[in-house]
Amino acid sequence: MPRLPATRTSRRRFLQSAALGATGLGLSQTATGCGWRLGNVRDQPLTGGDPQELFIYTWSQYVDPQLTKDFQKHNGIKTTSEVFDSNEKMLASIQAGKGSNFSVLYPSESFLPKLINAGILAQLDHSRLENLDSIMPQFRHSRADDDNHYGVPFSWGTTGLIYNSEKIPEGISDWDYLWKNKEKLTRKMTLLDDPREVLGMGLKSMGHSINEENPDRIKQAYDKLVKLKPYISSFTTDGWRTQITAGDLWVAMTYSSDAAILLKENPQLRYVVPLPGSSLWSDWMVIPKAAPNPGAAYQWMNYVLQEEMAARLAVRLAITTPNVKAIKRLPADIQSNLVSYPTSNIMARCEGMTTVNPVTEALYDRYWTQLNAS
Repeated sequence: MPRLPATRTSRRRFLQSAALGATGLGLSQTATGCGWRLGNVRDQPLTGGDPQELFIYTWSQYVDPQLTKDFQKHNGIKTTSEVFDSNEKMLASIQAGKGSNFSVLYPSESFLPKLINAGILAQLDHSRLENLDSIMPQFRHSRADDDNHYGVPFSWGTTGLIYNSEKIPEGISDWDYLWKNKEKLTRKMTLLDDPREVLGMGLKSMGHSINEENPDRIKQAYDKLVKLKPYISSFTTDGWRTQITAGDLWVAMTYSSDAAILLKENPQLRYVVPLPGSSLWSDWMVIPKAAPNPGAAYQWMNYVLQEEMAARLAVRLAITTPNVKAIKRLPADIQSNLVSYPTSNIMARCEGMTTVNPVTEALYDRYWTQLNAS
């Protein structure tokens, strides 16, 4: 589905302050590594095909120098990554001929149907994969890829509201809080720069699915958001951070991965997944049909799926792992962090975002354009 490039980039953008370190065996250590900028990353097009090398196309936050070093030491395969900043850019590059360069891609779950329908992805041979039973059930039976026929999850999170508890001492529990308190929150709140997330918020606030295809319900969500628009400071996915820290903003719609980092630095901030729920997003590892080295791709997936490695990556990259065995290996303070690892009750209220039919997709985009112009 068409998205503004900044939408997906910002959620997965590498935050230097988020680098939680732990490059050794101990998971409780903290470090301040420079992340992907120290890795074997190329900004120029790759020329894959060497069976002794593995080329990966991924988000910058997921490029880990220590992982590639360990993988080469363990399997003898050199790994090189190229980064993309949106699902759309990744797809455009693949369709432009780069599909034969890469053996592993990291698309969002919501983008999987588009890749599958375009005939880009190879079906996975489960006999060549290990530890699939360690994946959380909701990611083994997702709407986008039931039973992991095409991919396996790497990282996930929720969408919600981060707010200043000193400015909003009563707390927030529902999306409708924004509408009920819009005068008090005038120019002190921001929403994501994302059509599906924002319209999905409107739909969820009325008890509907974020994947709604009923045009009347989508229009109702749009009409409701139009009433909130005059009181919103901006639609932004990045710009709220310094503003909410300074007290200029009181509440912002954001992704849990971004909120988790900021909450560590600002104890007055809180994060909540409002009633009656929100989106549950995730990024997956897949193998394209034109992969030059599918054997190495399976080795890479199996290496990352190991519970010890998954736990190390969760700490080192400050991501939320879908590996239930790996979660048990995490330090107690990370396991108990409800922003990164919400309760089953919160999870039950959330749903994965999937691709809608083309007519509905165009409708979402039209209402988004109108909302921004209003």
